[in-house]
Amino acid sequence: MKILIACEESQVVCKAFRARGHEAYSCDVQECSGGRPEWHIQGDVRLLLNERWDMMIAHPPCTYICRHRSRWNTETDIPDIQKGQSFFNELWLSNIPKICVENPVPSKVSGLYQSYTQIIQPWQFGHDYSKKTCLWLKNLTELLPTKIVKITYVTTKNGRRFTAGWYRTPRNSKARSKTFPGIAEAMADQWG
Repeated sequence: MKILIACEESQVVCKAFRARGHEAYSCDVQECSGGRPEWHIQGDVRLLLNERWDMMIAHPPCTYICRHRSRWNTETDIPDIQKGQSFFNELWLSNIPKICVENPVPSKVSGLYQSYTQIIQPWQFGHDYSKKTCLWLKNLTELLPTKIVKITYVTTKNGRRFTAGWYRTPRNSKARSKTFPGIAEAMADQWG
């Protein structure tokens, strides 16, 4: 299959599909950090949507449309919210036969074209993390858990509880946005 991994600079999903013999390409406006620049298209993914692809897995920026961020949105953020909505919907409505769009839980007023199909968690795929992730699926089956692990917790000095994995993760959006390898492997095994 020829697969477009939209908005992915880490190449985690791209490499999982490549390992199974698919012609997969990551695409992002940033340079890739996955070490395989020959499998990366640096640029605006919207310019590639009309090419022939069998499947697209997209990870559009969620900054202004996710539920967690919505409490900080102000009127000055409305143009960015609308851009986020438009980009998400453009990916979802493209003519690629099989599509998965991945994002956190959207805000109630996200303006997305349709609601998500399923919610997955990293702990369902072998990682000691809790991070609710929504999948919007078109002509793809729901992703089945592959390795459920028990979550461990860390309690901080002020009494706040975090999953151990979440607490150890660097607290910046780029690090938090990377796909967990267990999820990428499940996508490649089940959809490839």
